Amino acid sequence: MSQNKNITLGMYGLLVFVALFSTVIGVFLSRSIVNTMKEVTNTIKQIATSKNQLNTRIRVKTNDEIKELGDATNELLDSVEDRNWLQTNLAEIVTMYQGITSIRTLAEQFLLTVSKITGASYGAFYIRNDEHDEIEFVKEASVADRFEDVVRESFKMGQGLIGQCALEKKQLCLTDLPQGYQLIGSGLGATVPKSVLIAPVLFEGEVIAVIELASLEDFTALEKELMNQVIETFGLTINSVTRRMEIARLLSESQAMTEELQAQSEELQTQSEELQMQSEELQMQSEELQTINEQLEERTRDAEHQSEELLVAKKELEEKANQLELNSQYKSEFLANMSHELRTPLNSILILSEMLSENGDNRLTDEEEEYARIIHSSGSDLLGLINDILDLSKVEAGKLELLLSEVNMSELPQQLERQFAHVSEKKNVAFHVYKEDDVPNLFITDEKRVQQILKNLLSNAFKFTHQGEVSIFIRRASESISHPLKELVESNCWLEFEVRDTGIGIPKEKHELIFEAFQQADGATVRKYGGTGLGLSICSEFAKLLGGFITLHSEVSKGSSFTLYLPSLINGAVDYTQLEEAYNQVAVTFNEVEVAETQVESKIDNQEEDTSTINDSNVFQGKKVLIVDDDQRNIFALQTALKKQGMDIITAQNGLECLEIVESKEHHIDLILMDIMMPYMDGYETMQKIRRELELTDLPIIALTAKAMKNDREKCLEAGASDYISKPLDLSQLFSVMRVWLAS
Repeated sequence: MSQNKNITLGMYGLLVFVALFSTVIGVFLSRSIVNTMKEVTNTIKQIATSKNQLNTRIRVKTNDEIKELGDATNELLDSVEDRNWLQTNLAEIVTMYQGITSIRTLAEQFLLTVSKITGASYGAFYIRNDEHDEIEFVKEASVADRFEDVVRESFKMGQGLIGQCALEKKQLCLTDLPQGYQLIGSGLGATVPKSVLIAPVLFEGEVIAVIELASLEDFTALEKELMNQVIETFGLTINSVTRRMEIARLLSESQAMTEELQAQSEELQTQSEELQMQSEELQMQSEELQTINEQLEERTRDAEHQSEELLVAKKELEEKANQLELNSQYKSEFLANMSHELRTPLNSILILSEMLSENGDNRLTDEEEEYARIIHSSGSDLLGLINDILDLSKVEAGKLELLLSEVNMSELPQQLERQFAHVSEKKNVAFHVYKEDDVPNLFITDEKRVQQILKNLLSNAFKFTHQGEVSIFIRRASESISHPLKELVESNCWLEFEVRDTGIGIPKEKHELIFEAFQQADGATVRKYGGTGLGLSICSEFAKLLGGFITLHSEVSKGSSFTLYLPSLINGAVDYTQLEEAYNQVAVTFNEVEVAETQVESKIDNQEEDTSTINDSNVFQGKKVLIVDDDQRNIFALQTALKKQGMDIITAQNGLECLEIVESKEHHIDLILMDIMMPYMDGYETMQKIRRELELTDLPIIALTAKAMKNDREKCLEAGASDYISKPLDLSQLFSVMRVWLAS
């Protein structure tokens, strides 16, 4: 009984112990579960409040369903973190594209960004080039190139692994590379990469670029996925940048066209700015790029339309230029005809008045002889006016030719003194010529034009000076003298010719005016002193053609100082300005007469010993001269003058009569004076027939014409003339020329 009781108590004690132990175990387990759940809950709350910081993980020590829940949660966090990593880096790469308008810049920035994200130590970017027959990929950028030039600059489809990857349009990742592969270098050395990733970039199913990355570590699956997602849209970016570059190129061409089309420059500039603005706003939208292309096409059509308008305008300008050329020809012909019409009667006036003024038969009274001299002087003045007008026209049309030669400066003072000594004595005004020692003896210029300028300046000085003196100073020009022409003309020597007088002076406000054609200081000057106002204008134009210029210093009642600056033209004539050609032919007279006189003087000098011993009357006496001219006044004047020299005269009024007289051989003709402008048959044709058909090559023929055009002398000599004289005739000049040919 007591034993059973003990057993019963033992059982109850055991139950109590088991219950207590179970309670302790239950409390421990429940606390462990609660603590684990709290830890999981706290971790999730911490993740929820950590603002996308998903690097915290749930740690569960138990091996039960809670651990599985924690592991599943950690996997979810890993997945979310990977996705966030992908999105963040993808967004960083896409953001990098913004504002890039160059493929090279895009390639460099892309490689730098991707290398930093993936940890790649080397990278190369190849862009497609379709310019050749075969598709070729050319390296556009690289990262961490080696110091040696080992990297392939280009490859073709299917050429090497990178070419095969482009051909298959698939991404390729290589690991465990052989020793001979491209090394990754640094300043300390080089090593072989562990992994290489080759990714083709597609756009509309075509490979437009290939990217190759090399790393010292294996590329992770996440990095490969990043590359996959990047290149899905990168092709569109490359195409957009390419289009933008093409648009920029087209825009540049359009801007060049805009400069050419000045009339539409503002409108085209506005369109260009709008197009630039649109191209910046439409960086990622290919649909709007199409709109830009359409705008460019429209703009091209506008440019073509404007080009057509320019062609029309060009045609109109050409028509106007042709009309101007025709007008110039008409003006030239007008000047020549006017020269002919003026010189024909003037020729008779000068010849007859000169003969009357000589009064060889002493039939005229002193008063009548003075009348003849006045008539001859007035005719000479009229001839000078005609020469001035034609010279000015010739200069303005750019037809004046310079005859450059070495001018002996040591003889110039004596020439000027001889020319103006009688003027100085007549006006009782002192005249001095000063030449400094530093003036070179030889100076290259057009001597005739220089003398004409100095003659005009000195004539003006004497005209407007009543008392005092007129002086001319010849010296080297000072280096301090500045003028735009001095920079245009290459010369080793500049001279200045200063003509100084003590005359009436010129108001300062008239200094520029007097160098214009037909201008003088004021109307009173014209009335009191006469003149046309052409002298200074011609001087100014001649100075420009000689590469020089004229300056003026003057005060009213104190006199004037005109200074001519001229360079020594060691390199030939100066192209001072490109004058528009307003005349096809310009009437000329003064220059041709001077050339004729020069050649006659040369012939006379060469035959001086022979002719000096021949008496004039013996040379002309009994010589038979045929005068061919359609103007009876000229025939009468010439006939009268030549008969006084003992010559027999035969006349013909045109070329046909001349040929009849020469062919008849009734008269032994010693010399022919041939007018050029005649009816029925002009002088050119007549001389050609005499020389070629009648074969009279030794018969002297002197051409006389009042219509002196440029190159007329050459035309006359080519037609068969022995010599050439321009009307109005100077009897002394005519006799000199006739003496040369009759004596020879």
